[in-house]
Amino acid sequence: MRIDILCKPDSRGRCEGTLSNVRAALNKMGVEAEVHQFQDSRKLIDNRIYVGPALLIDDQVRIAGRVPDIEEIIEFLAERPRYMKEVSEAV
Repeated sequence: MRIDILCKPDSRGRCEGTLSNVRAALNKMGVEAEVHQFQDSRKLIDNRIYVGPALLIDDQVRIAGRVPDIEEIIEFLAERPRYMKEVSEAV
């Protein structure tokens, strides 16, 4: 699973808040993922995002314009098909 956090170059605090919430959600669920943080206006425009920060999970925009809560991130991660497959195999 790949998680990208896209931010404007001048929004440092909101970007760090999103990153810490993503890490907390991953630790709470016990899921491993690649987490990348980009502070690049061009990357935002390429993904048609005009307000930051934005959270992308497997190249799908899930949240843009605000810092997501830990519980919201957990819901987004649980919706991923690969995660659902791992959960069903464990049961």
